[in-house]
Amino acid sequence: MESFIKKYSVKIILSLLFLSAIFSIFSVYYTSVPFDDKDEYRGAVLIEKTSFGDGFDKIYPSPDFDDWETAQTWQGWTPEQSMWYYNTTQGSDLLPYDFFLELETIGSNELFRSVKNVDKYRYIAQKKTQSNPDGLPLGLVKDEYKGKEYLGFTCSACHASQIVYNRVAIRVDGAPAMSDMDTFMVDMQAAISHTIITPEKLASFTKRVVARGDFDSAEEVKTKLEDTATNLYLYNKINESDTKYGYARLDAFGRIFNRVLQHILNKDEIHTLLKEVLSHDEADKIIASFDSDIISNQQFDHLFKRIQPLLTKEQKIQLRDAIFNPPDAPVSYPFLWDTPQHGYVQWNGIADNGGVGPLGRNTGEVLGVFGTLDWKEESDPSFIKRFLLSLGGQSKQQNGKYVSFESSVDVTNLRLIEDQLKSLHSPLWPEAVLPKIDQVLAKTGEPIFKDYCASCHLPIDRADPMRRVVGQFEKLSDIGTDEKMAMNSVTAQGSSGILKGNYVDVGPGLVYVQKKMPVATLLTSAVKNVVLTPDPDKRFFQGWFVWVSNMLKSKNENSVKSTLKQGSHELKTRIAPYADLLAYKGRPLNGIWATAPFLHNGSVPTLYDLLLPKKRFDDPEVGEYRPDEFWNGSRQFDPVKVGFINKAGQGSLYETHLSANGNEGHEYAAGRTAQRDGTLLPALDKAQRMALVEYLKTL
Repeated sequence: MESFIKKYSVKIILSLLFLSAIFSIFSVYYTSVPFDDKDEYRGAVLIEKTSFGDGFDKIYPSPDFDDWETAQTWQGWTPEQSMWYYNTTQGSDLLPYDFFLELETIGSNELFRSVKNVDKYRYIAQKKTQSNPDGLPLGLVKDEYKGKEYLGFTCSACHASQIVYNRVAIRVDGAPAMSDMDTFMVDMQAAISHTIITPEKLASFTKRVVARGDFDSAEEVKTKLEDTATNLYLYNKINESDTKYGYARLDAFGRIFNRVLQHILNKDEIHTLLKEVLSHDEADKIIASFDSDIISNQQFDHLFKRIQPLLTKEQKIQLRDAIFNPPDAPVSYPFLWDTPQHGYVQWNGIADNGGVGPLGRNTGEVLGVFGTLDWKEESDPSFIKRFLLSLGGQSKQQNGKYVSFESSVDVTNLRLIEDQLKSLHSPLWPEAVLPKIDQVLAKTGEPIFKDYCASCHLPIDRADPMRRVVGQFEKLSDIGTDEKMAMNSVTAQGSSGILKGNYVDVGPGLVYVQKKMPVATLLTSAVKNVVLTPDPDKRFFQGWFVWVSNMLKSKNENSVKSTLKQGSHELKTRIAPYADLLAYKGRPLNGIWATAPFLHNGSVPTLYDLLLPKKRFDDPEVGEYRPDEFWNGSRQFDPVKVGFINKAGQGSLYETHLSANGNEGHEYAAGRTAQRDGTLLPALDKAQRMALVEYLKTL
């Protein structure tokens, strides 16, 4: 028997591996998405009154309307598909799950997650349903990683909305959210810190959390709560911006960039930085406590606790600015319909959508919304792992070790979400709720659209499964809109840390990662390595084979190929590999009526206002101009100008004179921005503007 085993052991092992691979690949390829939450109201909570004046008594689409048979799939999704999209985790781990369930607001016993409180940040309240048993706000979900439960964000936190008209809330999947994530994060950290320093609150909080069963003692809860407070405090301080975001905007890329810069820091870089603000002896003593070249999230928090008492406010700012870039170019959340059909995504086309590009794009997004990053050094990884690390551009680091990029990122769910988005259609103007479109007036507006808009905003069949979106990129000098977001994507720099020595493909060729690099390059390298790392939450063989099947399926199911960008953008070169990012993209305008505010930075409140000129110092006082200030936050819809009604004092004030907030440019209809061929068309009069707006409602 022993000789038999020796003789055939290799064959037996290989056979078992083969069978395991077939089983794993088969299970991933044919796993059906569980569309089992059949709530016909898509989980909506009716809110009679809000501080924004946009309470509602009905939800559209729902069985309460006569057109329910057709409207329930008006965007291509059934209620079950919407509920799956809302409640599918992507590996985001913001804080322990039970903490969010039991956290109270400052000065009261009201839960932080109460309908009233989450509505304050314009997150959409949801009732308890099968896929959301705790009634979390839309876009928040429970994630499980390495045996622990966390609260995290889903795609719908930023890409789903409600539009209110005549006390009916129209649910639009994939539309820009109205949420104010920045204030939400600041207030959550403040509520946690307040709980820690308030004995009665802390005692009540720890008792309730321990009763839920995931923590053994009040002391354990308190320790973890203090760690969470530190982590959120650092996140908020790192991402402070002189330009306030307010509602409906976020500098997502700036925050993703900073999270990558934090996690790629190595011991030598920290040591050098500390010596600039502390004595050499103090810096040496602190750095001696690190036993690895990689600075983990927990170690970063511990480092902050140690150095905080030693630094002045100015030194803290100096240290922050030496590591990070200010995320000071907030933009409107892009709308998601037709995203899988795009050649390039994001406002300036930073992400190539060909091949397995969507996996990388979505992985980068999860890094920004608190995916756990368990990156660690490995001295002698397996042959297969070493091969994958080499695909990520790695060779041995200077200390003779490799870096393993384990994380909570759920690549399988990211693939499934991207696949689901392929069937999401843009919303049609719902005449069961909104005033009927004046078809005669819209017909008058159609030729105006063709003359003024169609060269950049190409037509598309919203329901064609073979549709493709060829974005038209216009360079900054031609389109004239606020350049801050595009410039930041190219000029942001950072220390390469653990990525130093990698090779990264930036389009025109490979670049060798040196000590200081564009953050776009560092993000590309980090994301690629995360995608190439199998899920650490799965057993060894299962993890490897699920990874293989995800890569194969992602590539095979994506019919979008890497193509050349279209339009007047600058061309990337070996000297300037990111020159093409200094442009903004024009895309088809199907569903544009549901995506206010407008322009990439959300600087124009309505479609009608977008057709007006920006008032300049030498313009006459009498006339119609884009508003220099308006209030964001209300979901109350204006069906005439097409956008949200703003009332003074409701929400956040948008001021266009502030950095990154400019509302100039894209003034084709005002006769101030030339067409691509150089033609300057005459300004539209009011009747023509109204006709064009009416036509845009039909798209």
